[in-house]
Amino acid sequence: MKNWKRWLDIITIPIVRNSEFLVFMFALGIVSATLSVDYAHKAKLYEYAWEELFFCLYAVCAVLAIFPGRLRAVARGIIYAVAYPVTIVDMYCFVKFETTLNPSILMLVNETDTRETGEFFAAYLSPDIMLTNVGWLLLVLLLHILWSIHRKLRRPERLVMLETDAVATIKKARPLWNILTAVCLIISGTACFPNLKSLHSLMSQKTVGDIEHRLTEKDCGKQYLPMYRFAFSVYANHLAAKQIDIMHEVAKTVTVDSCRYTSPNIVLIIGEAYCKRHASLYGYHLPTTPRQEAMMKRGELVPYTDVVTPWNLTSYVFKHIMSTYTVGDKGDWCDYPLFGEIFRKAGYHVTFLTNEFLPKAKQAVYDFSGGFFLNDPEMSAAQFDARNDRLHIFDEGLLDDYKAVQERRAHDGDTLQQGNLTIFHLIGQHQNYRVRCPKSKKHFTLADYDDREDLRPKWKKNVCDYDNATLYNDSIVCEITKLFENTNTVVIYMPDHGEEVHSRELPHFSGRMHSTTITERLAREEFEIPFWIWASKSYRTSHPEIWQTIKSSASKPYMTDALPHLLMYLAGIECRYYRDDLNILSPGYNARRPRILKHQTDYDVVMKRKGQ
Repeated sequence: MKNWKRWLDIITIPIVRNSEFLVFMFALGIVSATLSVDYAHKAKLYEYAWEELFFCLYAVCAVLAIFPGRLRAVARGIIYAVAYPVTIVDMYCFVKFETTLNPSILMLVNETDTRETGEFFAAYLSPDIMLTNVGWLLLVLLLHILWSIHRKLRRPERLVMLETDAVATIKKARPLWNILTAVCLIISGTACFPNLKSLHSLMSQKTVGDIEHRLTEKDCGKQYLPMYRFAFSVYANHLAAKQIDIMHEVAKTVTVDSCRYTSPNIVLIIGEAYCKRHASLYGYHLPTTPRQEAMMKRGELVPYTDVVTPWNLTSYVFKHIMSTYTVGDKGDWCDYPLFGEIFRKAGYHVTFLTNEFLPKAKQAVYDFSGGFFLNDPEMSAAQFDARNDRLHIFDEGLLDDYKAVQERRAHDGDTLQQGNLTIFHLIGQHQNYRVRCPKSKKHFTLADYDDREDLRPKWKKNVCDYDNATLYNDSIVCEITKLFENTNTVVIYMPDHGEEVHSRELPHFSGRMHSTTITERLAREEFEIPFWIWASKSYRTSHPEIWQTIKSSASKPYMTDALPHLLMYLAGIECRYYRDDLNILSPGYNARRPRILKHQTDYDVVMKRKGQ
């Protein structure tokens, strides 16, 4: 019987030897998890937060219990030195920037020098922070400090007696505590195992893109603790750094044989989340693209009719269209030069104006994944001569950014390049659609959707907002072309991916499904995209052969991972990275190249399977 009790005592040894650690770390975890929930947007605390935190802390205590006394104390001290600062910083970010720790914040910290750090603390640290949720965490820390001091002080004899009696009572009830602890471990372990398994899967991905793709799945794991978020951010930055290192080495080897500057001004407009079936340019029943249609009727714009994107995730698309890598090539996208590097080597002045991929604290992992190779200082310098430095609520702000870049160049005398490549990256119709169009420019109303009896009022509003965003996008791309109408310029427009916007098929859905199986509906809604080429009068006059080829290629099948090869052709760049079979304007273009979506499904096979 005694041996049985002794074996049962092993269950509570981790707690007995680390009781202070367990109590205060549990308090820190629960307080931070509860206070960092975005209740304003109807978020909820992870349902097994209490159970999982107990289970994980018990596991840590079990490991600590193995250590000798002194080493155990040192180990606990190291954990405290990490847990308290990370948790407080996480809460501070939540209070000040409305976001918890994420990979982008960690990247910003890594790129911040001493002066900028000092300016940050001067601007954001103030005594009133104590009155926010950060104050509760500081209170936990203060209580912990006071308890530690209390243990080292000489205490009144009466208090010592009370503590001794309490310890004796607990020892008598040890068997009961052993059983309760065992039951709690079984219950909590069973409850939290799926989440811990999902988090392990997330943290086992091999690239940032894999992490992002994993996060689109429902069982991607609940990062409800600051330490989870910190570990995830460190891991994501580690994976990004590995690809950045490869890209640094590749950038050193980029060479260009010659450049004819065939097109002195090339403009690439990259849209966002554009459902082709909501563009009247492609037959939609409401006039969402009247300006583009007018340009087409004037013979300035050629819409392509059979274009797909290789991915339905912005970051994946950006990696594929910016890199000379194409689906099916050996290696990974980061093993190949970026077209911006090639254009700069060729003597083009490259401008990149983005309304999405600028480093900022409140940034989802998707933006981090898509922008880390654009925002790395060395890679940015290798690709671009000029960039904007702020984001805008609406895309019209990028027009002012372009004008500011041109004014700077004129002032600095930086206008001697024989060619210019300008990239506009719009926020477009990115969710939330409601905020993608200024109120003063909203045209469509709910009355325009009376024929959609299949839609609930909320869904009708969503479609209405999307169409207004599409109409606003039409005005932006039109204004961009106006910037170049008196120059020798060719403009290419393409969004990153499509979007599901409550199509007539059931079930109704808005956004992207991220299904592992690409069906005909998914391929049509999320991978088919608008794509067109516009040319100024001067360009059409001076390049009649190219313009005729553009018009004659408008119905050819195309996937946008081949975009760099079209751009290099338009520029007249001769280099070893250019492939004629990927250039849709070339007689050698391979129109039969498989268009593989998400590296897994042949688009044309899926559509033929449905009789398309």
